[in-house]
Amino acid sequence: MTILTGAPTAHESAECEPDYVQLLTPDGERREHPDYAFDGDDDLVRTFYRDMVMARRIDTEATALQRHGELGIWAQLLGQEAAQIGAAHGTRRQDFIFPTYREHGVAWVRGLDPVRLLGLFRGIDHGGWDPKDHNFGLYTVVIGAQALHAVGYAMGIEADGDVGTGDLDRDAVAVAHFGDGASSQGDVLESFVFAATYNAPVVFYCQNNQWAISAPIERQSRTPLHWRAPGFGFPGVRVDGNDVLATYAVMRATTDRARSGQGPTFVEAYTYRMGAHTTTDDPTRYRSGNDVDAWKRKDPIARVEAYLRRADAVDDAWLASLAEEAADLGATLRRGCHELPDPAPLALFDHVYAEVPDELAEQRDSYAAYLAQFEEVSR
Repeated sequence: MTILTGAPTAHESAECEPDYVQLLTPDGERREHPDYAFDGDDDLVRTFYRDMVMARRIDTEATALQRHGELGIWAQLLGQEAAQIGAAHGTRRQDFIFPTYREHGVAWVRGLDPVRLLGLFRGIDHGGWDPKDHNFGLYTVVIGAQALHAVGYAMGIEADGDVGTGDLDRDAVAVAHFGDGASSQGDVLESFVFAATYNAPVVFYCQNNQWAISAPIERQSRTPLHWRAPGFGFPGVRVDGNDVLATYAVMRATTDRARSGQGPTFVEAYTYRMGAHTTTDDPTRYRSGNDVDAWKRKDPIARVEAYLRRADAVDDAWLASLAEEAADLGATLRRGCHELPDPAPLALFDHVYAEVPDELAEQRDSYAAYLAQFEEVSR
């Protein structure tokens, strides 16, 4: 595993290329890298392209739903599609993923119905899916907390003997997704300590979109984020987060490294948040439009389309069919959001504890009696 040296500062403008793993240029040309290779064919690249298009449509529709008052808030992923789709495909089905509140593309690849994502942002549930169904955890709003959860889960994998057996269908890892802002949280750094100490099979996957809400990356770190990993005793690597081939190759290599018993890796996916932090944010107040325009030329979807067209792997008919499929997904999301049921008032007491403590039971019963007063009046 090569530890890349990165650049002397944490932040580069969109006009210069940092030192990172890149297998597909913004113009759609393939590149080779001495340590990481894309071993898929054009069929897999088409799958990546479709998933990125669908992830962007989920984001577009959910943003529109929030603007129409159907969602309370939405965390946009615009510009980070390759960072998420490549990373998601780079894991294996038995791996468990711990997301933030922005991993809509990862959720899509894991087979989660995107309508389920809307419930959390509509305020009717806390994320209503069973994590075991897709090996994909509930969205974590507490910044950085999921890194500790991932390390604990990884330690459990090791205790169960499901690491280092050589069976790729059995050996498992945990993946912690977080952003550059979370890298400043104590929870994340503490998780590094535990992961290194116990040689836990975990990959820390940081989508460095360069903005922690309104704080730029150079205010968060004087050096590239992946440089931190060797200080804790494990490798760090930076990858072009707008290159889906590279994010796939790096995730596949680092997760297989962890599942073989070689311990954690920190991956910094260097990308850019094209949209707002959330729909309550106005990025025009704190960042330059010139940077945004420059990063538009590095659009992760456009570069894959350029490659596929150059390779004669897609045609206009295929792309038109995909656009129609994305439109159908948009209609499904709009209809599904409107049909989401309001939660039962007492449901907020469910799934808090495996065994309900007396104090919580008393609060539940008191609230139930309060609600019953309104039912009596309505009769």
